[in-house]
Amino acid sequence: MLETFHIQWLFFSNLLTEQPLIFAIVYGIFGLLVGSFLNVVIYRFPLMMQRQWYQECCDYLGLEPEGPPTPTLNLVYPRSRCPVCQHPITALENIPVISYLFLQGKCRQCRTKISWRYPLIELLTGILTFITAWQLGFGWPAFWAVILTWVLISLSFIDLDTMYLPDDIVLPTLWLGLLLSVFNIYIDVVSSVLGAIAGYLSLWLVYQVFKLLTGKEGMGYGDFKLLALLGAWIGWQSLPTIILLSSLLGSVVGISLMLFQNHGRNTPIPFGPYLAGAGWLTLLWGEPINTFYVTWIGLN
Repeated sequence: MLETFHIQWLFFSNLLTEQPLIFAIVYGIFGLLVGSFLNVVIYRFPLMMQRQWYQECCDYLGLEPEGPPTPTLNLVYPRSRCPVCQHPITALENIPVISYLFLQGKCRQCRTKISWRYPLIELLTGILTFITAWQLGFGWPAFWAVILTWVLISLSFIDLDTMYLPDDIVLPTLWLGLLLSVFNIYIDVVSSVLGAIAGYLSLWLVYQVFKLLTGKEGMGYGDFKLLALLGAWIGWQSLPTIILLSSLLGSVVGISLMLFQNHGRNTPIPFGPYLAGAGWLTLLWGEPINTFYVTWIGLN
């Protein structure tokens, strides 16, 4: 039995190695399914955090929580349902993207409109998973890079919604990056540890200088930890590229919001999505980006 499984695994791994398109498509389809779960994470995780904070405050102050006991809420329970009519979402109604199109973007029972963001996140997760698998090819680097991609998608949308980057997601992923460096999946241990330290301290110093000069807080501590996470995964050498790309992306989006949506200059904009996007781009194309930048400024 074990020998048969081993032969089948060798055949399967050889097929995926020799057929990178098949490998990427398999990962992309799986990414679509994971994207459906990420919708749950993005919506429920902040609610779970708020409940935990409320309970901790009540315990600290010695108070009883107001109102009736809140029902159990986690990433598995209760089942997803329509927020208006409470119709439980069946398996056929939860097929990524396809179900949304088939239902014409409405609840099957009460016909309430379903947000377009759900299929968008599913499609985005599938596409980024496909690109990651295609770029890195069959092997452990692609597997772990896909995991990081899913984490960055979750963090980006949570930050957009709440301006929070939860420690319960960021810190375990940071530790995972340090662990992978032991096996030289992307970088060596020294580069990983220095990346985590430099990533945190670089934005922390910017924060302190900005606060000293303006009396305002320019960013949150979650941004420091997110850059530390990226430094742990792809090393201190990649930090200048990440900071440059994220600043460029943030500037373009910020200026666009001020020009086209009348955002005030003092309106806070989450920086996490730009760090996450820049980190993902650097993970996959760090070397070509650096080469282009050096060539562009004429230093070659």
